[in-house]
Amino acid sequence: MSALWAATLLVGCAGADGGTQGSGTGAPSPVASVGAPAPGDSAALSAAERDGLAFTREEEKLARDVYAALRAHDRSFDNIAQSEQTHMDAVGTLLTRYSLPDPVAGKGPGVFADPALQALHDTLVQRGTPSLVDALTVGVEIEELDIHDIDEAGKGVSHPDIVETYANLTRGSRNHLRTFYSKLRAAGGTYTPKHIDEATFRAIVESPAERGR
Repeated sequence: MSALWAATLLVGCAGADGGTQGSGTGAPSPVASVGAPAPGDSAALSAAERDGLAFTREEEKLARDVYAALRAHDRSFDNIAQSEQTHMDAVGTLLTRYSLPDPVAGKGPGVFADPALQALHDTLVQRGTPSLVDALTVGVEIEELDIHDIDEAGKGVSHPDIVETYANLTRGSRNHLRTFYSKLRAAGGTYTPKHIDEATFRAIVESPAERGR
């Protein structure tokens, strides 16, 4: 996620919408998790690939930490925070495999190396704290943005293990989006997508949960 996208997420995006609710339940799927990616080749990564992995590692931490901070609102936040840890671990495996520095090493909850992500985390926790609807709106927006950013990070990636990991993370984010959006609608909230197009958003939230987390 670029600093520009981080900045745009600081602005709320609740609005009117309609359509069928997704089928998420808030609990982690009882099937396969992201897990460790398949072995890849040892060729040097491009600068874009290195930057993408580092950023994705921190962005998954942001999701985990925000959800942990909002867990008092609904148990789905705690469940999905655990899934985000799985996502972090999958990217961490790649950082180790390619001997890349880990941007979250030594960083406790809510602490980030990237100043834009630090500001974003703080703003999202503040926005999500007042009510259940506020918290679920934050959850929907984080997952929507994750889907966009992982798609961007995957452009030009040639290493199969990175491609596979990004695909697994995106599938998990789609499931999380379904869960949060379904709960948001049930709580009387509305949401208008701003980081992915309306058709893509609707196709996700109106389709069944996928295998994985």
